[in-house]
Amino acid sequence: MTSVNIPPQESSESESNFQEQDTENPKSTVQGQNRLSGWLLAILFLGGGGIALWQILTPKSTPTAQNSTQAPPPRPVETIALTTGTANRQIKLLGEVEPGERASISPQIDGKVQRVLVREGDRVTTGMTVAILDDADPRLALAEAKARLAQERANLARLQVGTRPEIIAQREAELNTAIARELEAQDNLERVSGLTEQGALSRRALVEARTEAQAATSEKYRIEALLAEARAGATKEEIDAQRGLVAAAQAAVEQAQLGMQRTQIKAAFSGIVQSRDVDPGDYVEVNDPVLTIISDRTIEIFLEVPESLSGQVTPGMRVTLNARALRNWQQEIEITAVVPTANTSSRRQLVRVTLDNPPPELLPGMAIQANLAVPIERENTFIVPRDALTRRGNEWLLFTVNNNQAQQLAVEMVADLGEEVVIANPELQTGESIVIRGGDGLKNSAAVKVVE
Repeated sequence: MTSVNIPPQESSESESNFQEQDTENPKSTVQGQNRLSGWLLAILFLGGGGIALWQILTPKSTPTAQNSTQAPPPRPVETIALTTGTANRQIKLLGEVEPGERASISPQIDGKVQRVLVREGDRVTTGMTVAILDDADPRLALAEAKARLAQERANLARLQVGTRPEIIAQREAELNTAIARELEAQDNLERVSGLTEQGALSRRALVEARTEAQAATSEKYRIEALLAEARAGATKEEIDAQRGLVAAAQAAVEQAQLGMQRTQIKAAFSGIVQSRDVDPGDYVEVNDPVLTIISDRTIEIFLEVPESLSGQVTPGMRVTLNARALRNWQQEIEITAVVPTANTSSRRQLVRVTLDNPPPELLPGMAIQANLAVPIERENTFIVPRDALTRRGNEWLLFTVNNNQAQQLAVEMVADLGEEVVIANPELQTGESIVIRGGDGLKNSAAVKVVE
C-alpha cells in the first residue's frame, strides 16, 4: 500500500488557510470541514501512511486530572508530663448505729414494785430514781439492828468505865457478912463436935455442922473474888471482845440501811429509757430486769469492710460518716478498733467507730454510710486527669506523644478519684508526654501538633 507523506510546513499552511476561511465565512468553514473530512477518509484507505497523517491532523485531547490522596493535617492536642504520685481509693462502707453503753437495771433485793417513775423514751441522769420497791421489811430490819447496836455499845461502856464505887462498897459489905457467917459456922462446928464426943448429940448433927461451915467458907471466897474483880475492872481481852460485838452490830445497821436504800432503783448513767419491763404491784427478785437504758453520751458505729480489704484496714484510719436521716450532718473521725471476727450474717469483717457527744437525732438502729480512704499500694501506677483516657469497647486507652506522633497504649484503671484516675501500665515512664485534650477519635501513629 502506498503511503503519502505531507510535509509539516504544507500542513500548517493548509491549517492556517482553513482557520482564516472559518473566521471570514462560517458557512465556508463548515464546507471546508466537510471537504477535509472526506479527504482524510480517502487517505486512510491509502495505507499506513494515512494512519500517521490521521494522528498528526487529529486534535490531541486534554488528559483528565486524577485526584491524588493527600495526608490529613496534624491534629492539635494538649499534653502534660506524666508524673507519679500517691493516692487513696475511696471505699463506701455501710454500717449501723449501736449504743455505746447499754444497761439492764435490776433490783438488788427482793420486793414488790411500788412505783415506776419513767417510761420508754424518757431521758434519765446518773443517780436518778427510776423505780421504788416496798420498804416495810427493810425498815423493820433497820430498827432491830439499831437496837442491838445500842445494847452492845452500853456493854462496852461499862467495861471501859469500870465498877462504880457503890458496887465495890456493896461487895465489901457482902464479904463482911460472909466472914461473920463463916465464924459463926466454925463456932457451931466446934460446939457440936464437943457435944458429939460427950454423947449429947448424934453424929448426924456433927456432919450438918461441918457442911454448914464449909458452905460459909465457900461463900466468903466467892464474894472476895467479886470484890477483887470490882476493884480491878475489866481486862483488855474482855474490852476487845466487846468492841468486836459493837462492830458486828454496826455492820448489821449499815446492811439494813443499804437495804432501805436499795428499795429505790437508780439509773447507773445518763441516757434514754429503751424499754420498761415491770409495773406497780409486780414482785421482783434480784437480777430481774426492770428497765433498759442506753447511753446518749456515746454511740458505737459498726461498719462492714469488704472481704477484699480484710487486713488492710487498721485503727487510726479516717472515715467520713453521714446518715440519710441527717442530711446536713457529716463528720470525719478515726477508726477506733477492728473487730477480729467476721459478722455472722454478712461474713464481713467489722470495724468500730466510737462517737462522743453525737447529734441527738442520731439514734441506735439507724443506718450509716462511710467513705474510707485506702492507700493504693501498687507498682507502675500513675495519676492522670480523667480527660486523658479514651474508652473504646472494654478498653481504656491513653495516647503518648513522641516526635509529633501519637502512640496508643491500653491501660488499667486502678481507681477512680473523680477528676483524676489512677492507671497502671508497665510501659509508661515518668516524664512522658500524654494527651489530655484532643484524644477523642485519635488513632495510633497519627500525626499530632502539640499546642499550649
